[in-house]
Amino acid sequence: MKNRSPIAVALLPFVTFGIYALYWEVKTKGEMNELGADIPTAWLIIIPFVNIWWMWKYCEGVEKVTGGKLSGVLAFVLLFLLSVIGAAIIQNEFNNVSSQPVAAQPAAPVPPQA
Repeated sequence: MKNRSPIAVALLPFVTFGIYALYWEVKTKGEMNELGADIPTAWLIIIPFVNIWWMWKYCEGVEKVTGGKLSGVLAFVLLFLLSVIGAAIIQNEFNNVSSQPVAAQPAAPVPPQA
């Protein structure tokens, strides 16, 4: 996950009249899907009532990517009730996850040469 400033995630939506909040959700959705989450297309954000289901799927992805450190239910409550402040808290968790060192993968065995 890309490191972003949680303060920028909280304040830029006000400067851009909400456009940055949508941009942030779409970009982080793509990053989470690359890490194994299963979040559907972001076009569903514009459909009333379906966007709530999409946000739930997004928050399930947050739980998966953070390894359960931020539950999907808590992420949903943060985004649904606190909006940009919740997004800043979630971004802070993304930053914590991406700053942790990744364990080295063992090298593939080299086949013997004849």
